[in-house]
Amino acid sequence: MRTKRTKKTLLCIPLYVWAVLFVGLPLLYVLGVSFFARGATWGVTDTLTLSNYRKIFDPTYLKVFGDSLRTAALTCLIVSLISYPFAYCMARAKPAYRTLLMILVMAPFWTSALIRTYGWMILLKANGPLNAFLKWLGVIDRPLKLLYTEGAVLLGFVYTLLPFMILPCYTAIERMDWCTVEAARDLGASPTRAFLTVTLPLTLSGVMSGLTLTFVPSMGMFFLSDLLGGSKTILIGNLIQDQLLRARNTPFGAALAVALLLLTALTLWLQRRTGGETQLF
Repeated sequence: MRTKRTKKTLLCIPLYVWAVLFVGLPLLYVLGVSFFARGATWGVTDTLTLSNYRKIFDPTYLKVFGDSLRTAALTCLIVSLISYPFAYCMARAKPAYRTLLMILVMAPFWTSALIRTYGWMILLKANGPLNAFLKWLGVIDRPLKLLYTEGAVLLGFVYTLLPFMILPCYTAIERMDWCTVEAARDLGASPTRAFLTVTLPLTLSGVMSGLTLTFVPSMGMFFLSDLLGGSKTILIGNLIQDQLLRARNTPFGAALAVALLLLTALTLWLQRRTGGETQLF
């Protein structure tokens, strides 16, 4: 017994070392920097302060957090409405069709997200294929402003994060005991009632895992809002990037990163409280 425990401990040592060096120490560094004052030109001074955290409650920055939460919530809602029916159909499909649908879901991962984002920029620009097609159909007389809008940012988030919602939902639905649904139908439940009282509760862990995997990245994927929204859409990820690279306010950028990390931890805690840990971890 002790030999097995010793082997497990030795096998876990590389994981512990990696976690300490590349996760723990960087987080401690960011947390420490957030409590120092900004330097005159770059870096920090040796003065301890809480002003960086008080600055977060400025109405300007609170609006950025509010816009980020609203965008993340809309992304989760749209992704859920698309992903759950798709995952349900995929789980109920024949094995051959199921394999094909799984390939379609995984295909975007074969290409860089940045390249796919540039593809959307080409499609949505004023002289792009989408505007040209609508003009050819006679739907519009002049090009629509599709790029550099909130709608374009939302489209980018939904497209990028769809697989992260489909896969947990598919796993939960595919593993469900369908005899319970048949029993509900035999007892007189309608298809809608059977879905709401049996199928949805039994697959809720997959839904919550998918929502977490969708919500958390949508708060920090700054490159999507930067490319598809331009300077008109500022989310928390863009704000952190601007403070660190452009404003050169490292302590405030670190404080924003800590606030985002706490929000992420709260999301994960809520996800585990609702019983989604088996699908996510």
